[in-house]
Amino acid sequence: MMSSRERRICDLLEPSVSGLGYELVGVEVDGAGSGSVLRVFIDCDAGITVGDCETVSRQVGAVLDVEDPIPESYHLEVSSPGLDRPLLTADHFTRFAGHPVRLRAAEPVDGRRGWKGRLVGCREGNVVVREGDEERVIPLELVRRANLVPEV
Repeated sequence: MMSSRERRICDLLEPSVSGLGYELVGVEVDGAGSGSVLRVFIDCDAGITVGDCETVSRQVGAVLDVEDPIPESYHLEVSSPGLDRPLLTADHFTRFAGHPVRLRAAEPVDGRRGWKGRLVGCREGNVVVREGDEERVIPLELVRRANLVPEV
């Protein structure tokens, strides 16, 4: 899930990205200090091209330069979320219900930290994953990482 810092950056970038006609899937700050990377994930119905990434990179780069939400130096990467799209918000868990998912919790839930199954959705602040015949309920605030699993 996104940290409060990443959420603030999303809120800052959302108007610019949506103004260009793209969905801001989320952001991820990886690392610390001058070696950190700010990843901005965008999507649209037609798919994402390298040109789309360049356009969004120029726009959000300008916003980031003015607003300076990350005081240390960093590298900016703009990309599509990919086939293994990250699920970062409650809305994502609802929107992609029915898809295969891999999920990792920050701390054990019922003695486990990891699950792989079919996403049922998000209910009352909990992510629900079906593994075989059983539904697993994981509190949304404990989800550290969740990604769709590509079906082949």
